Amino acid sequence: MRKKHHHKKKVSSTKKWSAKLHLWLGLSVGIIVFIVSLSGTLYVFKDEIQNSLRKEAIYLKKEDIGKKPLSVNLLREKVSLELNEKYPVSAVEIPLDKTKAYQFEYYEKSKKGWNYFQQVRINKQVYVNQYTGQILAVYDEKYDVFNILKYIHWGLLLNSEWGSYTVGIPTVIFVIMLITGIILWWPKNKNARKGRFWFNWENVKNWKRKNYDLHNILGFYASFIALLMSITGLYFAYPYVKNTFTFALSGSWELPKEKEKKSPDSLMAKNEAVFDLAAAQTEKLYAKSSSFRINLNGKNKKGKELKTLPVTVYGLDGRYSERNILTFDKYSGKLLANKPHHKLHTAEKYSNANYDIHTGSYFGIIGKVIWFIAGLTCTSLPVTGFLVWWGKRKKKGKKI
Repeated sequence: MRKKHHHKKKVSSTKKWSAKLHLWLGLSVGIIVFIVSLSGTLYVFKDEIQNSLRKEAIYLKKEDIGKKPLSVNLLREKVSLELNEKYPVSAVEIPLDKTKAYQFEYYEKSKKGWNYFQQVRINKQVYVNQYTGQILAVYDEKYDVFNILKYIHWGLLLNSEWGSYTVGIPTVIFVIMLITGIILWWPKNKNARKGRFWFNWENVKNWKRKNYDLHNILGFYASFIALLMSITGLYFAYPYVKNTFTFALSGSWELPKEKEKKSPDSLMAKNEAVFDLAAAQTEKLYAKSSSFRINLNGKNKKGKELKTLPVTVYGLDGRYSERNILTFDKYSGKLLANKPHHKLHTAEKYSNANYDIHTGSYFGIIGKVIWFIAGLTCTSLPVTGFLVWWGKRKKKGKKI
């Protein structure tokens, strides 16, 4: 009997400390959790909404589809002349579906500036009919609502070098809150379990009780997806989280590093058709893929000069998980390396898939729907949680 009584006291103590942690951590980061959850939730169906709004730019008219597309270099020059931007065209995404337009990209980033708008110098998408050279549409992605939502979610629109920590730290706290929330939800016995899985409002008129149930029950159901979303988000924010995943999946703390190749034909004159040669070989090797991206300005995202010409092949539309990497000589267009998705290590495959898992797209449209509902619930938790605390505070005030 003593042991049983001692066990109850221990559980009560655990719940007591969990309640304190849950409350004070929630009050400290509630507003950030609300903003991050809402922005992430609104971003989930970005591809579906944009594809619908940009349908006329993405898909070519039947009468405009020719037999052979124009040279990538010629199309790039045409885009540069017509838009007359001070920055060079960064890349082109070529769809394997011949009814879809080419997408040329302008992207330039600065390390300076304390916020997103100062840091991103230019981010534009240019849709071009590859058969006629006609520019179908130009979208300024820097000011696009979904891109702004993405950077609010990532770092509250602060400089990406350190802005991620303003979200990363509250996300760690949110993970602790989810764990303490599950502890608080956990029923003591079978009788208590009945009211923990669904709403029983038949004779309940008090809004405080209904609000408590919304926080308690919806929070429980969303907590497991929320944990997955939080951890995959921390994978981007903190190297040690990524390294832990890598070690668990491969036994090594870091992903395999490829030896930096150098174009062997550097002494020869650059072939003007190098991009077309790379595109033709890519289409032959990965004919069943969705699209592929060719770097055009010879620099990586950090602005460092590339010694070769990299091409990224996407296996499925709207997914980044199935990626194949080809490396070409940037002068002659000769294929130097082919790294298909199926030959990657497990840790590398996960690294490619982490973004899709974080957004729910890895699990298809059903995954996105579940992630959207879970995101809405996470957005509501700081609100319902605050109202629970405020209701108890007012009640205590009346007693005094």
